[in-house]
Amino acid sequence: MSSHAASGAENSDSGAEHSGNAGSAHPGPRAAGPSAGTASPRLVLATHNEHKVRELREILAVDGLAPQQIVGAGDVGSTEPVEDGITFTENALIKARAVAAHSGLPAIADDSGLAVDVLGGAPGIFSARWSGRHGADQENLDLLLAQLAEVPQQHRAAGFVCAAALVTPEGFEHVEIGELRGTLLAAERGTGGFGYDPILQPAGEQRSCAELTPEEKNAISHRGKAFRALAPYVRQILE
Repeated sequence: MSSHAASGAENSDSGAEHSGNAGSAHPGPRAAGPSAGTASPRLVLATHNEHKVRELREILAVDGLAPQQIVGAGDVGSTEPVEDGITFTENALIKARAVAAHSGLPAIADDSGLAVDVLGGAPGIFSARWSGRHGADQENLDLLLAQLAEVPQQHRAAGFVCAAALVTPEGFEHVEIGELRGTLLAAERGTGGFGYDPILQPAGEQRSCAELTPEEKNAISHRGKAFRALAPYVRQILE
């Protein structure tokens, strides 16, 4: 088994996507479930966040698959597993494997975070709890700005990284990595988005991620890149 792992210590200057495979070289038998056009679930997203479910439905846009056939982990009664991996890829696979095993359906999961070059790739997989409390966005952002207060602009390169994993009950696994490279600002700008969006200025942009419209952000985001790269494999296993 092999896979492409994007670690929390990633320090690449490239904004290009990467991919990797784990498990069998072929997706195996068609996933269990009725044909497209019915309302029965055929694909499960390993998240309990309904906003993320809606967003991923739009990104994946699998031909012949009705939106209601893509459901979240809560819709199939799956609980959240312990994410004890040390890379984005490992944690994405942990979540996808758990949901696929529970539901008997193909599952997709992602794990993402901010990798700051001068910090050796941190916060990385600890992005959501950098300040010590999970999901404390403002505290995480404030702590990071304080840690970088003396770092000059030319050394503030960073990027959002997302690992998106597809796992089927038959054992097929595939991971795609998406990145959004840019520079960290010295102060917050914008009110959109969430997390570290107000302080990352994408390469080639004059605005922060929080100043972009949702459509502009999705077009260049790390998550958008990873899931669009994964979409052909989703179509393949659902054919």
